[in-house]
Amino acid sequence: MSAASLACDVPPSERAQRGATTSRPSPTEIVIARWLDAPRDLVFEVWTDPKHIREWWGPEGFSNTRCEADFRVGGEFHTHLLGPDGVTYPCKGIYREIVVPERVVYEGVPDDGHPCGSGIPPRATVTVTFEEVDGQTLLTLHTRLASADAAEAAVQGGFGVGWTTSFERIAARIATLRKRAARTARPC
Repeated sequence: MSAASLACDVPPSERAQRGATTSRPSPTEIVIARWLDAPRDLVFEVWTDPKHIREWWGPEGFSNTRCEADFRVGGEFHTHLLGPDGVTYPCKGIYREIVVPERVVYEGVPDDGHPCGSGIPPRATVTVTFEEVDGQTLLTLHTRLASADAAEAAVQGGFGVGWTTSFERIAARIATLRKRAARTARPC
């Protein structure tokens, strides 16, 4: 289903206020989507630039002590999430496809340390799409895991909750950036 067809059912003023939705189209897939009140180019930038990623990646209460992205096909993505429990949760992925500003596909590196993988489950393929309608962007995270057991372990490990709160943090980051841009754009 396209962003345009999803947008028809909801007035533009309400789309970005609804929060994230989660679905399980198959036993090995988890899809999380959220409307953001920003153009696609800005959402894509916030998703791909490490200076922004470090501000939103991970659930509330977690911080990033390392965030690096070699943003090219074959390049690696690394982040270390420091949890409120004092434990560092590493995350590593490899970019497999990049279509600016429409889509990013990456794979989780085989590391069975945590079934959620701090956002990229081990041996999972994650496709992130950015669809703009009326100046707003539907951000969709489609994760295909190696097995139904791996998908269930990721869900039990907090994957859905973690990404739902990360999407809220993305929305807050975008709001902050837009406020800053509005302040600097004001005439003296």
